[in-house]
Amino acid sequence: MRHYILRFFVFIICFSCAKEVKKADENSETGFPEYTSDPRADFAIIIHGGAGTILKKNMTPEREAAYKAKLEEAIKVGYEILKNGGTSLDAVQKTINVMEDSPLFNAGKGSVFTNAETNELDASIMDGKTLNAGASAGTTTVRNPINLARVIMDKSPHVMMAGSGAETYAKEQGLVIVEPSYFHTERRLNSVKRAKEREQVELDHDDKTAFYDAEIQNYKFGTVGCAALDKNGNLAAGTSTGGMTNKRYGRVGDAPIIGAGTYANNNSCAVSSTGWGEYFIRAMVAHDISALMQYKGLSLKEAAQEVIQNKVPELGGDGGIVAVDKNGNMVAEFNTAGMYRATMNDKGELVIGIYKE
Repeated sequence: MRHYILRFFVFIICFSCAKEVKKADENSETGFPEYTSDPRADFAIIIHGGAGTILKKNMTPEREAAYKAKLEEAIKVGYEILKNGGTSLDAVQKTINVMEDSPLFNAGKGSVFTNAETNELDASIMDGKTLNAGASAGTTTVRNPINLARVIMDKSPHVMMAGSGAETYAKEQGLVIVEPSYFHTERRLNSVKRAKEREQVELDHDDKTAFYDAEIQNYKFGTVGCAALDKNGNLAAGTSTGGMTNKRYGRVGDAPIIGAGTYANNNSCAVSSTGWGEYFIRAMVAHDISALMQYKGLSLKEAAQEVIQNKVPELGGDGGIVAVDKNGNMVAEFNTAGMYRATMNDKGELVIGIYKE
């Protein structure tokens, strides 16, 4: 009898300990809870094509259809890679390539002009598994800057390269090099000429303008970006941009800055930003969302709302992010009138958005 009583008490003690371990994990001060009520998706992908004052009343049906078609084309490229067991890094890179090659977006072919009427492009990519990253800034001849960011990450000991040095490395790595005129589009050239005439700065995807000084109030901005989770549970994010219309003095925004424009960590999430770069750098937007999840135990949605709806506006900036967490939950958070965006989950369900809905 004593033998059975002893076994009973051992069982009770072990069961109680197990409950305590689980409770500790769920409420761990380290911010790395092991338990979640959300079932993990096999894979997921989310993209953006810039945010700003994007209003339906200013959009023709033809132009809206063109944006939606290109967003769908881009995200389906990444979706097929993920569906077939490819990596999140490949999905991010190839998806961004589609948007870089389109004149619709402020990246690659559609990049905006500087004050000198040149195009200076930035990009970054990050691997959530290894925390390795690559970035390029201020290039003028590399057709797809996200490809340069990828080879910098994969094949160099560095994280960021800029200007002519980055272009030399791109040539050495066999990337496609083009004449600077490849990036010229009439729409973007007209935009910078109007901005220069008014001595104002515009950021892509907005119908308003602003003086290039501390009194900036209304502006437009845009980049392209992607965040993805693959079947192996690895996260990745990437961002590519032409920067700010009428920018001067070698200005670089948040897109190539790891932690500001791009961040990925398998313990939390992958994030790509689009917004007023100076403020996104100061707020370290992408990393801050990840940190809130890791160290405070916030959900992706809660963390994104805190940073985009509170922290960035308090500094004076606007913009948005797209992100996916380690369970495949996706968020498109922005504090502007609109953001070009699309998502696809492991069920093949496609959602495309432009305006604040």
